[in-house]
Amino acid sequence: MNFDRQRSPISLVVRSGLVTVLMLLFLNLSNLTVDASQAPASAPEASQQTSVETPKTEKLEATGFAKVEKTIDDIFGVVNGGIAKVFFYPIPLTSAQIEKGDGVPLAVLWLVIGATYFTLRMNFINLRAFKHAILLVLGKYDNPEDEGEVTHFQALTAALSATVGLGNIAGVAIAIGTGGPGAMFWMMLAGLLGMTSKFAECTLAQIYRRISPDGRVMGGPMCYLSDGLKEQFPANPFMNGLGKVLAVLFAVLCIGGSLAGGNSFQVNQSLEAVAETIPVLKNYSWVYGVTMAFFVGIVIIGGIRSIARTTEKVVPFMCGIYILACLAIIIFNLEKIPDSFKAIWNGAFNADAAYGGFIGVLIIGFKRAAFSNEAGVGSAAIAHSAAKTQYPVREGIVASLGPFIDTIMICTMTALVMIITSAYNDPQYTNLIQGNKGAALTSEAMASQIPYFNYILSIAVVLFAYSTMISWSYYGERCWAFLFGDSKKASMSYRILFLVFVVLGSLVSATNMLEFGDLMILGMAFPNILGVLLLSNRVKRELDAYWKRYKSGEFENQSSSS
Repeated sequence: MNFDRQRSPISLVVRSGLVTVLMLLFLNLSNLTVDASQAPASAPEASQQTSVETPKTEKLEATGFAKVEKTIDDIFGVVNGGIAKVFFYPIPLTSAQIEKGDGVPLAVLWLVIGATYFTLRMNFINLRAFKHAILLVLGKYDNPEDEGEVTHFQALTAALSATVGLGNIAGVAIAIGTGGPGAMFWMMLAGLLGMTSKFAECTLAQIYRRISPDGRVMGGPMCYLSDGLKEQFPANPFMNGLGKVLAVLFAVLCIGGSLAGGNSFQVNQSLEAVAETIPVLKNYSWVYGVTMAFFVGIVIIGGIRSIARTTEKVVPFMCGIYILACLAIIIFNLEKIPDSFKAIWNGAFNADAAYGGFIGVLIIGFKRAAFSNEAGVGSAAIAHSAAKTQYPVREGIVASLGPFIDTIMICTMTALVMIITSAYNDPQYTNLIQGNKGAALTSEAMASQIPYFNYILSIAVVLFAYSTMISWSYYGERCWAFLFGDSKKASMSYRILFLVFVVLGSLVSATNMLEFGDLMILGMAFPNILGVLLLSNRVKRELDAYWKRYKSGEFENQSSSS
């Protein structure tokens, strides 16, 4: 049955909500003023990694390039101001927020509404299929003969490499510093809900993926937005046109995000961290940029297969380094663990004005989780569309593990370290919290327990940045191919452009340009969530059919026979 013919009450509520959101967007756009000086202070919140200070422009003042850089920065400042006013449009939830003109940022609320709806619509598949997801990742049901380019495990690590990064180190520290321990409770809840968003979007990516004669896969939101809406609404020209517009919009936003937020920003921020331990790089930043471009290039030139082979080794290693460091601190302070979890629970419902009250803590937690795991953004769907499987739901279940590993496991580790060491409320670190220097705050917290931790952190930061770049290069390349044709020539032209931006990221410290990339990534959620909502009935049908076969033991018999 087509979605447009199945007008249940909950469907009508969702439709009404979509209309309301669109009205708010148009009303807000009509009042936009293009003034660079009014770029909102909250714009840096759009990044999952904005808490590391960018390199200073003094290194370029001796050259004419500094003027060019400032011009670029000013242009992007104007653009960012307009975009941020839409994405961070405050939706008030309380009377106090109405009076202050404050509220939950529109983009964050959009992600939370989508995640909550998907979780209820899919009957908590994020919890029901957890054990099955682990068995899938371990390869129990792998079939090398299935169509696709990578295994379940490789697809998961490729997606994780794009999300597990400085946000897990810096973002959590800022969340705890500004919202108290209770912010972690809401981050964990957002991570649980986000598991279903990942499930839904990655299932759709498998359903509507396109496989070329040479075996290359084209999949992700740009495909299920254009093809899915056309299939679900065959007699509706408006929905057909809407699908094409949303697909192009997503692709453009993804390309912008991949070149700036998933590329130059990563080089820029990792350079700043490494330069603290290798000061000579402050004067020879181009060396770092060229070196990083070389190592990124030798991987991305081979496409998703090469990227997956790299991420399946790098991701477990880099996560292992960081988790072991956190575990060491936790084990040394086991007696503080019960009080730490108690602080998280009590703080989640804290009415303390110092942390913005209950709603303030909730907003901080959900916001940081959204920028940490990218659930609902649609980026991971591009990686998971390339997985070898004949059952789309199966890959969706694998994808649901992403937010669990990223937010519930790794982010919780950081939170416990921050609470155990009391770094989040230590007066000597107030300037770090106020300056959104989360990586430095985490480094100080860990250094108080582990000597020379700054060297360990530098290694972790480089690996996080490197893995993020190689995965985002694939996301951008697939969207580039969607717009300009899926040919080897088109793919190569994008990869060359991507490597140019790697070097550029080590030279340019234009803050607004880097924030632009993060806003692009956040903006991907608008067309993606809308599309997944409209196609949620298709996902539910696929899930019900697959789950019935799974519970009957059919797949167990197939596994044993193979």
